[in-house]
Amino acid sequence: MNRALIDTDIFTYFLKGDPDVVKNLKNYLDYYDVLEINLITYYEILSGLLAKNAFKQLSVFEDFVSENIILSLTEKSVKISAEIYSTLRKSGNILDDIDLLIAGIAIENDMTLITNNVKHFGRIPGLKIENWKK
Repeated sequence: MNRALIDTDIFTYFLKGDPDVVKNLKNYLDYYDVLEINLITYYEILSGLLAKNAFKQLSVFEDFVSENIILSLTEKSVKISAEIYSTLRKSGNILDDIDLLIAGIAIENDMTLITNNVKHFGRIPGLKIENWKK
């Protein structure tokens, strides 16, 4: 089993108690001791919860963060993201910068991106993806 980078949408499903996502996260944790998200997902979840005054979910999220790993952007991951952008732009398949940065982090760390947005991320060459929502 490859290390997994949890995307924002999957983490949101986890916070909502989605049974498939919760089951897959538990199975993953049987193999690995921690979950990993990226700094962008951290920002997206934190800002969304704060904007909704979702303090109960914010507490769950902060507990998660304290016990798991947040991966940051690096020069290498940004370079990978820029190369993906260039390739996709030349073929007319533009994606949001945020998604490209997340993909760069996953590729740099040789991780599988866990996302429900398979159609979107599936256009990125070299990115391993899995959907734990189904």
